[in-house]
Amino acid sequence: MAETLSGVQARRIALAAQGFGRPREAKPGTRQLNLTLQRLGLLQLDSVNVFERSHYLPVFSRLGAYDKAELDALTFGRKAKYTEYWAHVAALIPLSTWPLWRWKMQQYRETWLADPDSWVSRNGGMLDWLRAELAAKGPLPASKVEHDANKRRGGWWEWSEVKTGLEYLFYMGEVVSAGRTRFERTYGLTEQVMPAALVDQQVSAHDAMRQLMSLAARAHGIGTLSDLADYYRLKKTSAATVLEELVEDGELLPVTVRGWEKSGRPLQAYLHRDARIPRRIEATALLSPFDPVVWERDRALRMFDFHYRIEIYTPAPKRIYGYYTLPVLVDDRIIGRIDLKSDRQNRVLRVQSAWKEADAGPAAAPSPDAWARVAALLRETAAWQGLDGIEVMNRGDQAAVIAAELGLLPISVA
Repeated sequence: MAETLSGVQARRIALAAQGFGRPREAKPGTRQLNLTLQRLGLLQLDSVNVFERSHYLPVFSRLGAYDKAELDALTFGRKAKYTEYWAHVAALIPLSTWPLWRWKMQQYRETWLADPDSWVSRNGGMLDWLRAELAAKGPLPASKVEHDANKRRGGWWEWSEVKTGLEYLFYMGEVVSAGRTRFERTYGLTEQVMPAALVDQQVSAHDAMRQLMSLAARAHGIGTLSDLADYYRLKKTSAATVLEELVEDGELLPVTVRGWEKSGRPLQAYLHRDARIPRRIEATALLSPFDPVVWERDRALRMFDFHYRIEIYTPAPKRIYGYYTLPVLVDDRIIGRIDLKSDRQNRVLRVQSAWKEADAGPAAAPSPDAWARVAALLRETAAWQGLDGIEVMNRGDQAAVIAAELGLLPISVA
């Protein structure tokens, strides 16, 4: 294996590891969904639904139009093969990896109980009552728990005391997700929901971190220590120790990547021994802002020369690209970004804005039919969303091009 790789090779390795460039099934089913979720290791959850909830998008990016009900059955159904935990952030993970987080659950518990001013220490009675309530009634969403304290204290993000208590129990592993209804999580005592073998399985912090770093390296294909540690939000000091063990065992191969530098010095990178180096990647995809390909912004800049900041929390007058811009992947390059909204009332997919990325010379220019492929993807996306048409707002330097490819006129923006 070469000790030095080009930036293009690193990009293709990373995309192949994430499941891009593979032949697509005409109608992806449960097998393809499971393979994709196992390959990624997690799907980040997010409540924003202006276009589509985030966890549905990485699967669509890799498989194309699939039945979301099948993914819901796998992840939130009564016999779900996946569960939720704070892996990276709130995320769906394979059931088999849940015990790898017992050390973190214990860490939370010890930290909060050691602090007399923490919510956990100050609200032991509420936590005991919630444990007893779930034991007596079985899994419940927070909204169905009958308690005088189950009232939101302020705005949308101001949880009730009941919701707060359930979340602390969730962090500490005493309750787990028993599915979701309309995206509201149902909480159940761990022993009510999880298979007994997993409840009883204990994994040391060191062994768990080693397995998580191994999973991260397989999912990324190639990356720096920071890249791999960030996949599951591990502290770099702890991750560095197990990374060296993975190198010693031959699972990870130290390499350098041309162009991967910091302060003028090359960054040490690590290649998973099973990673493929494709000669080319053929893909056309819209990426969620929380897709592993772009969620670590420094990696996205280093890998794709793509500077990405989501603008959900930016006041509208200060937004540059739009509220929910999705990076547009064509083959092995991010060629632009598109702000999408699913107008479900009018059954229209609305392209709020569309922008192209600057070309870094002829060798890096997208294929001539790139935007025609994007237009075709937008048609597929609208159909997947159950929408009847597409509207393109005349905002962004690529809006007119996309509208023309769709056979539309862009709509003027006031």
